[in-house]
Amino acid sequence: MRSWVGQLTPVKINACAHTAWYHLSARSPRVTVTVATSRAAQILSRPLALNGLTVPNRIVMAPMTRQFSPGGIPGENVASYYGRRAAAGVGLIVTEGTYVGHESAGQSDGIPRFHGEEQLAGWAKVAEAVHAAGGTIVPQLWHIGMVRKAGEPPFPDAPAMGPSGLRTDGTPGTGKEMTQQDIDDVIAAFAEAAAAAERIGFDGVELHGAHGYLIDQFLWSGTNRRTDAYGGDLVSRTRFAAEIAAAVRDSVSPDFPILFRYSQWKQDGYDAKLAETPEELEALLTPLAEAGVDAFHASTRRYWLPEFEGSDLNLAGWTKKLTGKPVVTVGSVGLDGDFIRAFAGEGSTVRGIDDLLDRLEAEEFDLVAIGRALLQDPEWAAKVLSGRFDELAEYDPASLGSLS
Repeated sequence: MRSWVGQLTPVKINACAHTAWYHLSARSPRVTVTVATSRAAQILSRPLALNGLTVPNRIVMAPMTRQFSPGGIPGENVASYYGRRAAAGVGLIVTEGTYVGHESAGQSDGIPRFHGEEQLAGWAKVAEAVHAAGGTIVPQLWHIGMVRKAGEPPFPDAPAMGPSGLRTDGTPGTGKEMTQQDIDDVIAAFAEAAAAAERIGFDGVELHGAHGYLIDQFLWSGTNRRTDAYGGDLVSRTRFAAEIAAAVRDSVSPDFPILFRYSQWKQDGYDAKLAETPEELEALLTPLAEAGVDAFHASTRRYWLPEFEGSDLNLAGWTKKLTGKPVVTVGSVGLDGDFIRAFAGEGSTVRGIDDLLDRLEAEEFDLVAIGRALLQDPEWAAKVLSGRFDELAEYDPASLGSLS
């Protein structure tokens, strides 16, 4: 079993005059601090097994596109950016989305790629930095599909493509409907990226199946109008995603974790639904779990909102209930403002996490991903784990302008 968790180390709690047990990595340079016996520390500090990986605590860094990798190559600044957050207590880092090795996968020369000798060498240094700081890390593997605009780098001549050649709003685009050869090529690109991730020292991979990008375009009826085996009813629309998951599973070791991120909402449709009922959600998730997905990352805009009528469970809660797999929840954790408005330049004030802790303690889900709050403050995890809630910072959208 992969694990960056070292021996259990007794740490004296001055405030309560007794000893607590805290998981410290044998490879970690994290500063040994007095561990608060706060409820947050008790709930969030528990390790969790994801297939063959032991994550040292329940705090995850959510994937956030940064565009600080010229030529698609993550440099020392990127390694330091992730390493700082691992050193401050983040248990699992999911990297920003990284383009798989398919020419139509992306549309920015500043977004990192997960193929190519220089790019993978850069990523190896990122993984080393995170491990040296006591954390674990998985790359998010990404193909944007019909979101791609014509003529954009890194491969300006590559066409946009999707299941039916439709934009995420369901209107005809300038790209193409994917052929079987296109589908096979993309599946192979994901599998090759996953194999590379294991080879260069990452702890698992996450497949980006959310937010209206390529995998999600196959899942959603609004963008998938195919009449072959990849289209039709909900189960048939999962075939592309399931074939990617199965190919990735075959390309890596049996204990190498595969996470799958999905969402109901899309870039052009915040009210969109892949599944209107729990039964439909089960039909969507079951083929993915059977194909080899070890854990799900259920992306919502506000984690506290219930997903279906008649239950307080959010999307992550329903995902765990229906699959029995470990699940990551995400959505405005620690902040009161929606992240969509953040891209319009709006800030957010600090929001308490008592409700989040209640849900974690009740085992509705297993891990919690932090986005903007961690982007704003690399020390967010350390402050929460040590009970320093009064030091948490409000989110300032200016933080998007640098890798702090």
